[in-house]
Amino acid sequence: MTDNTSIKKQESQMTQPERTRDRWSYMPNVDIIEMEDELLVVADMPGVKADDIDVRYEHDLLTIHGRVEPRQDESTTNYVLCEYGVGDYYRSFQIGEGIDPDKIHAELRNGVLDLHLPKTQAYKPRKILVKAD
Repeated sequence: MTDNTSIKKQESQMTQPERTRDRWSYMPNVDIIEMEDELLVVADMPGVKADDIDVRYEHDLLTIHGRVEPRQDESTTNYVLCEYGVGDYYRSFQIGEGIDPDKIHAELRNGVLDLHLPKTQAYKPRKILVKAD
């Protein structure tokens, strides 16, 4: 069901400015599923609260940013072993035409973000009625 809707991963290139932060940033694993009426983006973002997620859709660029606060105070914690990395989640995609930005909505459940990108009427598949003589 791949019609005119296209999605491109935003790859890191030298021509783009690098993002700078005072903490780690992770790329969440994402599934993008095309359905008849919408694109569904499913992103794994464990540890993120709904209030700490920023989703933006501007000029066909979808950006997902989730802020995660450290679980421990690094200056006072005496780790015996420290393997769990804490940091923000950041991911962006170039989305083709055909998304209705006014109807985008999202839910967060158990660390999984479901982001619904409804297609505009012009990009929804339609059935053509065939008449017989």
